[in-house]
Amino acid sequence: MKTRTLVGALLAAGIIGGGVGAAIDPVSSAHASPSVAAAGVAAPAANPNATTLPLNGFAELVKRHGPAVVNVSVEGTRRVSGGGDDDNEIEIPGLQQIPPQFRDFFKGLPRGRGMPRGEAPMMRGQGSGFIVSQDGYIVTNAHVVENADYVTVRLTDRREFRAKVVGADKQTDIAVLKIEARSLPTVTLGKSANANVGEWVVAIGSPFGFENSVTAGIVSAKARSLPDANYTQFIQTDVAVNPGNSGGPLFNLAGEVIGINSQIYSRSGGFQGISFAIPIEVAMNVKDQIVKSGKVSRGRIGVTVQEVNATLAESFGLDRPRGALVSSIEQGGPGDKGGLKVGDIIMKYDGKPIDRSSDLPVLVAENTSDRKVPIEVWRDRKSTTLSVGSTQGTRERVAANDDDKASPQGRLGVAVRPLQPDERSQVKGGNGLVVEQATGAARRAGIRRGDVLISLNGAPLKSAEDLQERVAKAGKSAALLVQREDQQLFVAVELG
Repeated sequence: MKTRTLVGALLAAGIIGGGVGAAIDPVSSAHASPSVAAAGVAAPAANPNATTLPLNGFAELVKRHGPAVVNVSVEGTRRVSGGGDDDNEIEIPGLQQIPPQFRDFFKGLPRGRGMPRGEAPMMRGQGSGFIVSQDGYIVTNAHVVENADYVTVRLTDRREFRAKVVGADKQTDIAVLKIEARSLPTVTLGKSANANVGEWVVAIGSPFGFENSVTAGIVSAKARSLPDANYTQFIQTDVAVNPGNSGGPLFNLAGEVIGINSQIYSRSGGFQGISFAIPIEVAMNVKDQIVKSGKVSRGRIGVTVQEVNATLAESFGLDRPRGALVSSIEQGGPGDKGGLKVGDIIMKYDGKPIDRSSDLPVLVAENTSDRKVPIEVWRDRKSTTLSVGSTQGTRERVAANDDDKASPQGRLGVAVRPLQPDERSQVKGGNGLVVEQATGAARRAGIRRGDVLISLNGAPLKSAEDLQERVAKAGKSAALLVQREDQQLFVAVELG
């Protein structure tokens, strides 16, 4: 579970921002025969307004839509500061399955010898997700798969799949996974805008690793803004959400997903009655962009805005606090060119009213074209309308980087060097490659810095070119003969 402290701050200066907010206590990230469109993609809901609780409670909803909710397990590495020779040892998956006489081969080396300084032991975590297409696309939270080297998706029928992280967008905390499967159960998509405060909602996920756990509550509020989330207005609920629920779906009573459980308000790190879900429309927009282009684009007008409180409203002659007060303008930006001035209060954007300053970033982000839109502003105690264009924000590539996978040696995840003359006498046979760094598949298998790779799938390794050639010819797994100090052992490595 990732913890973020929310403090008062200007929202996204330069992209588009909201005003200074009051300090807020820490907010923690929480970690059927469904309707399916003809193309195999989760279909928008036809009836998002079902609000009557059936006699059997939520049983039918869970029975029909629970199979489309998945458990997401991750393994990876994370960076830490410092670290001495008596830091923690590397934790090796499956150590208990290794014969006792060989276990010392995989443990006992401190970080100073076994791995590069500043790299922590293997990270493990769990979250939730849900299937949105029959061919294996899954939506979850970006923080669930952050720094993950290895992602496993487990279905309710206990099938497991290695998942590829197609892309992740930290701005909205949305990630897209892909598994190789067909005819999968999918969720039905609803419309978060049609949800009403006080309506029943249901969450399904894996809190603390307890898969397919169901909790229920009501919508507590809509369009909640958090200071570190410029492009998302959250659905607030009182549904019990805990670490491991992150990325799981929030259903209305019609069995339609209206949000993704993402964060909780907590002083303890556990659920304390307030949770936040990302609206499904935001998530699917990001998902579609990632799948189509590997990038997420957002419009920007180059201004910073702040909230209008009662005192400011009176000072500017407004009848009540509303709108977004422009506090700074990027010179030469779309807002500047369109005639916006510091002190303007933006009341409407493209015909849509701005009640709070946080409403504006969401609307501007949706305009990724070059078209100019009408912006109604309050200036000199009267309304005026301007025509303002937008530019695309930085088109940061959020899709997974496949460069390492494209390199045959990168599939193994090692940097190696030849044996020095004085080292050959210490290696049986006198040939091999010394591991300088181990990441990815090699690290997961227990390979460490200082190990000597003697052969791969029975073929001796005398040079880095030999290793690259052997890895290129290997399938999804390989058998490495490794020597550590005076012990040799075959190590099975899953190359993917």
